[in-house]
Amino acid sequence: MTQSVRWAVLGAGKFAREHMGPAIHAAHGAELVALGTSSLEKAAPFAAFAPNLRVHETYDAVLSDADVDVVYVPLPNHLHIEWAQKALNAGKHVLVEKPVGLKAAQIEPLIALRDESGLQCSEAFMIAHHPQWTRVREMIAEGAIGELRHVDGFFTYNNPDLSNVRFDAAKGGGSLPDIGVYTIGSTRLATGREPLEITFADIDYLNGVDICARVSARFEGFSAHWVTAMNVHNSQSMTFYGTLGRIHVTAPFNPGKYGEARIELTQSDGAARVERWPEVAQYKTQVEAFCASVRGGAAFAWTLEDARATQAVIDAVYAAATSR
Repeated sequence: MTQSVRWAVLGAGKFAREHMGPAIHAAHGAELVALGTSSLEKAAPFAAFAPNLRVHETYDAVLSDADVDVVYVPLPNHLHIEWAQKALNAGKHVLVEKPVGLKAAQIEPLIALRDESGLQCSEAFMIAHHPQWTRVREMIAEGAIGELRHVDGFFTYNNPDLSNVRFDAAKGGGSLPDIGVYTIGSTRLATGREPLEITFADIDYLNGVDICARVSARFEGFSAHWVTAMNVHNSQSMTFYGTLGRIHVTAPFNPGKYGEARIELTQSDGAARVERWPEVAQYKTQVEAFCASVRGGAAFAWTLEDARATQAVIDAVYAAATSR
């Protein structure tokens, strides 16, 4: 029997508690063995589903735990690079939450350290491990909608809590770091192309962070328009328009929680097809894919280079907005 890949989590925040912690526990070939938190109260929900969990009071103690193979880093955005580097230097594989860095250039040293160490280090871009996005990419590549001409991406939610870390500029807050990685990253994932130019960027700021961003970009052969916001009703969709049809992804980023994972393909000859994935748990499939990459060197669907490329687009968006 193959030994399970042993995981640790740095921090006991809500996302790790409600999503990635349970996903690690449920994933085939993975075991959640350690948690870094000084609060036994915060550790209790993790211990409830992982009864053999070792709780370390410091993150450094987690990195010193010889019985940990992989460290998952879901800390505030400005801490991602620092602790991913520390984990690699401690000999651990690393799955780090998005955005990896707050500037594309910050990711370069992490890529170099990954290569030098021979360890796996990737961004936790979970949608890359959901079959609906594999199908979107296949449909576009196969010409199901003819030549791609335009992409529309929309991801918003309304968070009135100004004390939330997403409103803290010093900690990497803002709608683009939080959810722009999805609209921009999914466009890159589906098309395999990079934008040539940011043609328009209009950003509303509050407390020094972008609370709403309206962005247009030009790719080779098609255009894209993305809207992200932290002060708009919870909505998400991605639509790909071609010369012969349209692909509409109804719950592109949080399937299950937001709605059913579904692709609606409409073609100009009147044909329409719907594909559904009601049972796929994308955080679990992400963990299993990472375990496979650690155990046997299997290719991981989203690399640090992908994270750097998406961040480069976000950097360009900020620059374009500043120059208006």
